[in-house]
Amino acid sequence: MKKQRPVNLNLLSIRFPVTAISSILHRISGVVLFIGVPVLLWLLGLSLESQTGFEKASAFISAGFGKFLFWAILTALAYHIIAGIRHLLMDAGIGETLSGGMNGARAVLVLGVIAAVLLGVWLW
Repeated sequence: MKKQRPVNLNLLSIRFPVTAISSILHRISGVVLFIGVPVLLWLLGLSLESQTGFEKASAFISAGFGKFLFWAILTALAYHIIAGIRHLLMDAGIGETLSGGMNGARAVLVLGVIAAVLLGVWLW
């Protein structure tokens, strides 16, 4: 007879380590960038078409949803760069220990939040 393994159906009770949270957010920011870059390229192309196109792109970014979308893409870019720098430092041998990895992940999360707030202030 095969043993039944316990199943935890309450996903909110699972506590991820800070390194896992940082890694998951790095992957999510990459997906947001993959989707957001075509939007930014479309806006760039629209703005370079003509004066009317520039006004349309400017109006889109100035609207509430456009501002939020632009903020989300820029925040994802900032977080992805910060986490990527952490990975490059770890490749160079800096922060490879367990405590170094946890401290690096905390630093990435704090810097990511600071970047998100600063970008929000800058855009609004």
